[in-house]
Formats: sequence, structure tokens, C-alpha cells
Amino acid sequence: MAERQSKYLDPKILNRVARLNIRARTVMEGFVSGLHKSPYHGFSVEFAQHREYTPGDDLRFLDWKVYGRSDRLYIKQYEQETNLRSYILLDASESMDYESENGTKFDYAATIAASLSHLIMEQQDSAGLVLFDRMITKFVHAQCSPQHLKVIVTEMEAQKATEKTDLGRVLHDTAERIKNKSLVIVVSDLMDKPESIISGLQHLKHGRHDVIVIHVLDEYEARFPFDRMTRFDGLEGYPWLIVDPKPLREAYLEEVRKFTNEIRRGCLAQRIDYVQVTTDQPVEVALSAYLARRLAKMRAK
Repeated sequence: MAERQSKYLDPKILNRVARLNIRARTVMEGFVSGLHKSPYHGFSVEFAQHREYTPGDDLRFLDWKVYGRSDRLYIKQYEQETNLRSYILLDASESMDYESENGTKFDYAATIAASLSHLIMEQQDSAGLVLFDRMITKFVHAQCSPQHLKVIVTEMEAQKATEKTDLGRVLHDTAERIKNKSLVIVVSDLMDKPESIISGLQHLKHGRHDVIVIHVLDEYEARFPFDRMTRFDGLEGYPWLIVDPKPLREAYLEEVRKFTNEIRRGCLAQRIDYVQVTTDQPVEVALSAYLARRLAKMRAK
């Protein structure tokens, strides 16, 4: 019997992003061969430094040119290639349950998270998952295997969005839990105070993690297309209201712009990638466009 395909692993999306790699900007720690340089020294890939020969060292790595100049024996050391550890922080708070025409924000964000996890593991790197609302509800340590991908998507599918958001607290908690330098990808609608979010992101950067923020908005949140008396159902403790949206539209969109710009500036100041996506964008288009830009930017350095 064929295995059930997860709704968050769309073959069309996976095929579109399959040729793109997620490369960390900074040197990452790890243990197995992959795409990323490790600070641990070995005898492969790229020259790093010399050290004096000690009995038992492999004579193949003696630098005879240095010996000829100095009459002393030195060993060539090289940087290893290593796998990247990645952690995807997926917002599962109540506000992520909002939907207009194209499914909930959580489903959209989970599809992004599952697709990135698949891509990371396809390039022989390790992916972990952090589900959260007002606190971390599930912490899946980074690994690399087909079975581990099933664990990640199963946890996503079992998640229920019922609690309020406290993203700032979650970012601080995550920074304390992840000890090794990693790629941390936050996928969220960022429904928290900007100063709290930026403080949490600074904590992650202090741990020398490479951080990406993917800001997920429903298309109606981004455009506010309402033009008649509308009932707005509050989420995360807010009551419902019936209002005429026309007089509110300009002020609402201005608040969204101010919020987005504050988050974007905070990310830029910390050298954090910020990308905004809306639920009417095909996931494969939004994701592949961002990954292509990131890869081009890194190659230009």
C-alpha cells in the first residue's frame, strides 16, 4: 500500500525548489559531509593553516616547501566540509488560523516549513522543527533522514492553533536551547510587539546563528479589500466587531506598513534576511524566488 502523502509536501513545490541550495552565511559546526565549512580542522577540502609536525601525523600532509625554507617539519591543515544544522520555527498560534480564500496562514506556513525541511535534507544537511504559540510546544532536534522528515510533517499536521502569540519569548527560549551555530528560519505572521521580536532576534544573532524571517500574511491582511459592512472576528482574545471598513482602510494599511518597516529595519540592522509572503502567492514561486536571491547575494560576496 502506498504511503499517504502529507498535504504539506507538495511535489510541484519540491520540484521547483529542488535545484536551489540553502547556504549559511556564517561558518557552521557539524559532523558529517555537506555543503558548509566547519571550524573543526581535518585533512580535506580547503587549506586552513600549518602546525608543527608531531610523531604519528600522516606524512602525506607534510609541507616540503616550508621544510626546504625553514628546515622544520609542518603539517598542512584543512577545513572540513560539514552539514548545516537548521531549525525552522513555525508559528502555531491562534492568529495563524485565519484564512480568506486560499487556506489558513498556518497551512501556508507549514507548507513552506515542510518544503524547506525537505530541501535541507536533500542536500544532506540536518533540519529540526520548533512549533510555538505563547511558548515552545514542540522541539524536534535537527537530524537528516527520510524518517525524520516524516516526524516533522506529522508534528505539523497534529498541531492545533488555539493559543496567543509570544514570539519574543519563544525566540529567547530558542536561543538558549540551540547551543551550536545553526541556520534559524522563523515562519510566522509576527503578531507581537516589534521591539519584543527584534530583541529575540538579537539574542539569536548573539549566538552567531544565521537567521531568516519569513513573514506570512493572508492576502486580505495585506490588501484589506473589504468595501461593505463586515464582521471581523477577533483572534487571540480580541472580541468580534461589525464595522464599515472603508474609513478604516487607509489607517489600517498605514499601520501595516509601519509595522512591516520596523521589523524590516530591525532585521537589516542585525544582518537578518526578511522576506514577506502572502497566501495568494504560490508557495513554490515565493520560496524559489527568495532562495534564488539569497544564493545570488552570497555568490556575489
